[in-house]
This record gives sequence, C-alpha cells and structure tokens, in this order.
Amino acid sequence: MRDLNAVNLTALRAVEAVARLGSLRAAADELGVTSGAVSQQVIKAENQLDRKLFIRTPTGLVPTDVGREASDHLAEGFAALARGVASIQRRSSDAITISVAPVFAGKWLVWRMGRFAEAHEGLRIRIDASVDLVEPHAGEIDACIRVGWGDWTGVDAEELYPQRVFPVCSPSMADKLKKPSDLANVPIIREPKSMFGWDVWLKPNDMTEDDLAEGPVFSDASLCLDASVAGQGVFLAWETLAADALQAGRLVEPFPGRFRTGISYWFVEPKGQRRSRTVEAFRAWLVSELRTGEQCGISPGY
Repeated sequence: MRDLNAVNLTALRAVEAVARLGSLRAAADELGVTSGAVSQQVIKAENQLDRKLFIRTPTGLVPTDVGREASDHLAEGFAALARGVASIQRRSSDAITISVAPVFAGKWLVWRMGRFAEAHEGLRIRIDASVDLVEPHAGEIDACIRVGWGDWTGVDAEELYPQRVFPVCSPSMADKLKKPSDLANVPIIREPKSMFGWDVWLKPNDMTEDDLAEGPVFSDASLCLDASVAGQGVFLAWETLAADALQAGRLVEPFPGRFRTGISYWFVEPKGQRRSRTVEAFRAWLVSELRTGEQCGISPGY
C-alpha cells in the first residue's frame, strides 16, 4: 500500500478512463475536466511510474501492453473503491434505485408501490425504467429486476418466480373462441422481439404457429396488451403483464392452461455486496406481492 503514496490518484483515474473509453475527450467528459488536463495527468502517471503506458498516434492514445494490464487492475480497484463509498452512503440513506423494464414497471410495479410506501414509511424507492440490460453498480443502481435465464456474470441473482404465458383477449372476442383451434379464425397479435413464441402454449395443445391467423404487430408488449383490450386480436400474455386487466374484466382467458417459458424474473444485485436494509425491505415486499393472488401464482407444477 505504501507504493501508492508515490503515484497521484487523480493521475491513475485519468489512465484508467483513457484506456477504457479510448480517447482523451471521452475521458475528459467523464471526469469533468479538459482534454489537456487529462493528458497532463497521464504524463504525470507515466513519469511517476517510469513506464510508457500509452503510444501517441494521430488518432489518439493506444495503451501499451503494460498500460493495458495496468488499466484492467485499475478498473477493478476503482470499482472496489466505488463500492466502499456506496456502502458508507447506504448506511446514511434510506433511498435506493431499482432498475426495471418499462413494461414491468408500467403494467405491474407502479400500481403496487403505494402499498410499499404505506408499509415502509421513510424508505424511498427510485424506479429507473430502461430497456437496456443495466448493470447494478454501487452508488448508482442498487438492484435490478430482470427477466431471463439467470446466467449473467459478475452479479448475484435470486430467482423470484418463473414466467408463464397464456392467451388473452377482450370479452367480446372470447365469444368466438370455444376451442384452441378457433385461434385460426381470429387475428393474432404479435411482438416480434419477444423472448418466447406462441409454440410455448401451442405445443401442449397439439398445435403449431402455422395454425394461427395473421394479425397486428407491435414492437412493445404494452401496446400488444392494449390492442387485445381494444378487441384487435388475441395476445400471448404473461401474469405480471395481464394481471390487472384480467382482474378488472378488460381481458379474459379464453382457454385454460398457463405454461412456463423457461425464463424467470430475477432480483439482481452487485456481486458480493452486502444488502442494505432498504434493499432487503424492497426485495421481501416484492416477493410477497408476486406471491399474492392467483394471477401471479408461482406454485411449482405449472
């Protein structure tokens, strides 16, 4: 640790940022200084370490072998430092940020957040809705709710419940559907970028996608659900998406049978990070909400 006294920490931050971002300008924007100031800090680090960390080219700075290896270690070190600072901040803060997909947030989560506020007065939850696969990061995103197979690296993931799918439609359209084969005679609403297809539900019913009719296509599951409420066709929905519309009678299930897609909802946190009391309170509340009511049942065997 004493060796660190011989090297300026600001200079090391500049080296790591330039190596990671690939240019002085990008590093300057992240660090909130000028490109000239970043260049001076890189030179200072090279002089203090007595090593050439970058090769100067007409297009910018390219890390040397030593610089590339050093930047990898520096990235790990600054990440650990950020976690340490965040752990101190969390002990003095009752506010956390949770990253979720916009569909989950808009169709399910926000409608239930009032119950969390009532049960946990003084704890504040900030919801960051993003379609990107946001990484939980100390001091920025405390935890994420993800849908997938749980095989992400560099994080701790706890399975919340498996996703199950089933057809939904408006009550008026349900009158035309007496048996699964009747799906050939009504519009089928599709989401082209879905993580699963109709085959999940069709195969147990001895059908294939070739048996289905054409219909509207929307790039967002929320739009697909709204289209089904409007009577534009049948949509293959899942429980957190359709629960409230089903309970309100805006949608119905024309056929029995909910089938697992093979993917689940997961509670994702930075790897190895100690869970704050606010994160734990939110996680416990979330699990309780997901287990409440038949619309979101997670009992094994489905």
